[in-house]
Amino acid sequence: MTNRTAHKIISCCIAAIWLANGLFCKVLNLVPRHEQIVAAITGSDHSRLLTILIGLSEIVMAAWILSGFKPRLNAIAQIIVIAAMNTLEFILVPDLLLWGKFNSVFALLLILAIYFNEFTLNKKTVKP
Repeated sequence: MTNRTAHKIISCCIAAIWLANGLFCKVLNLVPRHEQIVAAITGSDHSRLLTILIGLSEIVMAAWILSGFKPRLNAIAQIIVIAAMNTLEFILVPDLLLWGKFNSVFALLLILAIYFNEFTLNKKTVKP
């Protein structure tokens, strides 16, 4: 398998993670824990609306990944969002996370996969 093929497959898998979390877990509310996390962090009476907006943003992230537009900027944005979101959850609501504080390990693995996929597998060949 070539690097290009591996990059495309991994990109589709990463996009699927964003789509599943955004659409199924948040917008369709199939995992109500996500709204509980938003409510606990924001203390907001509008947690459902905020959860839907976060879910829609995750769906847009999936579309951005699949579009291939500015892929390095996209990878950096993903890494920042995942790191920020998981840091907040780790500190503020570890009891609501599926695997508690161990969730941070999975977040780190996803960050490493995104980094590897974009900055190792998708290296541009430089012509002299």
